[in-house]
Amino acid sequence: MIILITGGAGPTGQAVAARFAKDGHTVISVDKDDVDLLDRSAVQELASRVEAEHGRVDGVVHLVGGWRGGKTFAETDLDDWDALHNLLVRTLQHVSLAFEPLLRKSGKGRFVIVSAKAAERPTAGGACYAAAKAASEAWVMSLADGLRDSSAAATILVVKALLNDAMIAAKPGAAFAGFTHVNTLADAVAGLYDRPGTQINGTRLDLTQ
Repeated sequence: MIILITGGAGPTGQAVAARFAKDGHTVISVDKDDVDLLDRSAVQELASRVEAEHGRVDGVVHLVGGWRGGKTFAETDLDDWDALHNLLVRTLQHVSLAFEPLLRKSGKGRFVIVSAKAAERPTAGGACYAAAKAASEAWVMSLADGLRDSSAAATILVVKALLNDAMIAAKPGAAFAGFTHVNTLADAVAGLYDRPGTQINGTRLDLTQ
C-alpha cells in the first residue's frame, strides 16, 4: 500500500511509519520541513507528485497537532485559537481536500486523524484546544459523508493523551493513566484495513478503553 503520514516527524508519526514499513508498505512521511501544510497550493502539489508516482494513495494519517491553553476560561488567549485553528483545522482541510480523489482511486483508502477526549469534555482553560479538536472531528465526519459512495473511509481515533518510550524513560514508575502508547495507536491505524470501509467510515474509535 501507499501510506502518507502528515506531521510524521514526531514519535507518533515514527511509530505509524514503522508499523506499515514492517509489513512492506511504501510510507511517505512529511513534516513542516518537507511541505508547508498551511499552503494549499503546496499540499496540492504534493498530491500531484504522489499521484504521478503511485497513481493513488491507500492511507492518509494526519498527525499534525499541538496544544495551548490556560488556567481559567476568562484567561483564554484568542491567539491560542488562531494557532490551533491553523495547526488542527487548516492543515486538515488542505490535506483532506487534496488527497480525497486519490483515496477514492484506492480500493481500500483510509483517512485518519487523532482526536482527544477534550473534544467531548472541554475544560475551562482548554476552550481553544477543545473547540479546534471538535471542528476537526466535524470536518472528518463531512469527509466521511462524502466517501459513502466509495470503498474509502474516514475515521477518528480518540485518545486522552499519547505516550511514547521517551516519556516513560523520563518518568520511570509514572502511571500515565488513560494514555495511549504510540505503538498501540499505530496498530489501531493498521487494523482499519482489516474491516470493511462501511463499518468504520464516519466512526470515532476510542483508544482509551
